[in-house]
Amino acid sequence: MWERSLVLSAPGKVILHGEHAVVHGKVALAVALDLRTFLCLRPCDDGRVCIRLPGVGVVRSWDTPCLQDLRKGFTADFDESKSPSVEQLDTLREFAGIAAGASAPESLATLAFLYMCLAISAKYGDVPSVDILVWSELPTGAGLGSSAAYAVCLAAALLTVCGAISCPLKEGESTARWTEEELTLINSWAFQGERVIHGNPSGVDNAVGTWGGALRYQSGKITPLKRVPTLRILLTNTKVPRSTKILVAGVKEKILKFPAIMNPVLDSIDAISQECQSVLEAMPANPSPEYYPVLEELFDINQHHLNVIGVGHPSLDRLCRVTASHGLHSKLTGAGGGGCGITLLRPDTSPQAVEAAKRDLCACGFECWETNIGAPGVTLHSSSSLNAEVLHALSQS
Repeated sequence: MWERSLVLSAPGKVILHGEHAVVHGKVALAVALDLRTFLCLRPCDDGRVCIRLPGVGVVRSWDTPCLQDLRKGFTADFDESKSPSVEQLDTLREFAGIAAGASAPESLATLAFLYMCLAISAKYGDVPSVDILVWSELPTGAGLGSSAAYAVCLAAALLTVCGAISCPLKEGESTARWTEEELTLINSWAFQGERVIHGNPSGVDNAVGTWGGALRYQSGKITPLKRVPTLRILLTNTKVPRSTKILVAGVKEKILKFPAIMNPVLDSIDAISQECQSVLEAMPANPSPEYYPVLEELFDINQHHLNVIGVGHPSLDRLCRVTASHGLHSKLTGAGGGGCGITLLRPDTSPQAVEAAKRDLCACGFECWETNIGAPGVTLHSSSSLNAEVLHALSQS
């Protein structure tokens, strides 16, 4: 029986530079966003495994013997190096009463939990009777890595209670992180959870959730940046829905139609990502204001490029205009066509300017958060290190 409660968290992610260009073999920079997903695990003695996701209205529980029987019924092995098989996922859907083809967040989150629970227990020993509650500061479906943060939290919690990795939080410590080797294992299982949810993900979101900081991604290769300062940003959700698939197809169409015009734009976006990487790696942990003008200029140039390749939107233009009126620099992040934008906040930006910008953005009907990028990856917490809002959210019974 597992005997102690655990609280852990993983960050979301934003693309700093390189969205869309990355599809065409260029460099993208992804950074950890300090809006986090929290998981609270409590030991139980009722012989059941329970998952509660108040954000999407899920409360499900299963008898542990029932889960063990289900696992034994599989012919194919569970393996973190292979994609979950169609047969495995169909069997789990049937077991959980999830309709074939159901793509609602609550269905996919339940399916990912069941898959990870069975797969990890098949390899490392049974998951004990536990109650798991997951709560997030991240909005879902906004391209901010909420599903990956969920998968990273689940992987870390399940691997810990099965004894596959240690529980590094010592008495009296407020936070702790796992070893590099353990983080690699967490990441590989989180990627399996992402595969259940997204089918064929890049692996960037779960890597950011696991390691935090910033990562460079190009043609399937993920490389952590040597060191990354923590930068303050405003993150704004325009709440304008968009289809990533349609936007990606539109960019491809433009490149085919005007190759001599569009390919140099992609090369320029690539150069922006590389220049930004050099600047970030040269910055100290708490950078002074003189490092910011070049970062701001790169934001401005890239935002214009993203409009040129056709992924801008009037809501994003408005976001950039509003923040510019307060002397701030913004760009879209992710797929574009609506969705989210990020605004860089210099260390010498006055609190009044930040509040005025947030007020004006909210007046446009947007949702706005003041947060950091370059945040730490998956982390164990003592209860005393959590703020009141998180403690309240995790105490929901």
